[in-house]
Amino acid sequence: MQIDGFQCSDYINASYIDGYKEKNKFIAAQGPKQDTVNDFWRMIWEQKSAAIVMLTNVKERKEDKCFQYWPDQGCWTYGNIRVSVEDCIVLVDYTIRKFCIHPQVSDGCKAPRLVTQLHFTSWPDFGVPFTPIGMLKFLKKVKSLNPAHAGPIVVHCSAGVGRTGTFIVIDAMIDMMHAEQKVDVFEFVARIRSQRPQMVQTDMQYSFIYQALLEYYLYGDTELDVSSLEKHLQPSNSTTPNLVKIGLEEEFKKLTNVRIMKENMRTGNLPANMKKARVIQIIPYDFNRVILSMKRGQEYTDYINASFIDGYRQKDYFIATQGPLPHTVEDFWRMVWEWKCHTIVMLTEVLEREQEKCFQYWPSEGSVSYGEITIDIKNDLLVDTISIRDFLITHNQEKQGRVIRQFHFHGWPEIGIPTEGKGMIDLIAAVQRQQQQTGNHPITVHCSAGAGRTGTFIALSNILERVKAEGLLDVFQAVKSLRLQRPHMVQTLEQYEFCYKVVQDFIDIFSDYANFK
Repeated sequence: MQIDGFQCSDYINASYIDGYKEKNKFIAAQGPKQDTVNDFWRMIWEQKSAAIVMLTNVKERKEDKCFQYWPDQGCWTYGNIRVSVEDCIVLVDYTIRKFCIHPQVSDGCKAPRLVTQLHFTSWPDFGVPFTPIGMLKFLKKVKSLNPAHAGPIVVHCSAGVGRTGTFIVIDAMIDMMHAEQKVDVFEFVARIRSQRPQMVQTDMQYSFIYQALLEYYLYGDTELDVSSLEKHLQPSNSTTPNLVKIGLEEEFKKLTNVRIMKENMRTGNLPANMKKARVIQIIPYDFNRVILSMKRGQEYTDYINASFIDGYRQKDYFIATQGPLPHTVEDFWRMVWEWKCHTIVMLTEVLEREQEKCFQYWPSEGSVSYGEITIDIKNDLLVDTISIRDFLITHNQEKQGRVIRQFHFHGWPEIGIPTEGKGMIDLIAAVQRQQQQTGNHPITVHCSAGAGRTGTFIALSNILERVKAEGLLDVFQAVKSLRLQRPHMVQTLEQYEFCYKVVQDFIDIFSDYANFK
């Protein structure tokens, strides 16, 4: 709409784009610049848009990609549109912000509107996301938060063609898959390029569209509402409880489709580093291995068999590692020190069935030193099935100390899985309390090889966190994304079933569903 007396004031760098069947379902726009931000909000108001999809970060590689067109808190006026922040939820792959927008008009009779911005934060500076899982989750959230009678969904990245086009194509092709059991990416990209040039800019983005569609086709939507969990675990024909077992077995079998990318484990497979592995099949991937500072003149000393793992709200929230060996215990403490860990979770005994599962890396009393680090035991308390030990660790060269808390879970039997979920629920809660008090640095989690029990604990931490926040769970995708970050995470069908059991126990304990809704 033209503003009186201002020529060209009806222009903004934005184009209507069709969805699969819906005309003008989207508006593809460039990321607002400081001098276009007022026009951007005027467009949102005039088009009655209720959802903004942002696919870039404000800065990437120190370059401005998009002006921050919203206030961090409180309110701000852009042109004659007043924008106030009502809510902000930060998750590992995206952030949801809710804005109330209100035009400042002289007659003052226009009612304010709610606009939701869904900001995808996991698009890397180069290329495309490593896996489409986060994007598919994000897309589902966009669909669920956009009201039925709202105006077009405004989608932008920086220029409003590459990532923006990629997002729009995935959305349309999933709709087409449902309607026609087929997709035609080529035709659809050609169609939207006639509406805005260069939509889907690179071959990597084009191939990412296929990756996302394949992921969706193979695994579909495995998300459950907590209220339907019981039904998922109890088939309609109660005389055949085996059906549940078969259902979960099928799910678990599908996880074996997650290829172990041997070519991405070069560092761990170097002969010098293989000697540091408890189980040679469980080696960290290069892209997320925990890197230590290199000791001067000593090759390979930056390596430890440990992987960064994403949490529900934070990237690299956990470190999954093996139980230290006598010759890697110094590296273990160097890692804890260098990555500022305040919390260690131990899920194995030192000895099980007369086999060493983990070197005892702490002193039973007094203190012990490994390399530059001295560990002093301050406290050792047994609460139910958890030993809580406090260590003061001191770096002898840096002359600094830090208190670390170790949660040693004794509730895991030598064979199989814990008999009930409560111990695990209590452990996760205790670890969360400790993290809140110490500032959310990475949590070091280990069992023996750092995959089976370790994967189960991390999966459950993420799953329960989501149940509490959204009332939703997706055990399959939670475990699948862990396996993309470290091989064999959640190692057995029993451990996979245990994830469901713990969630069910969690819901039974806190059975007031209001907690989840």
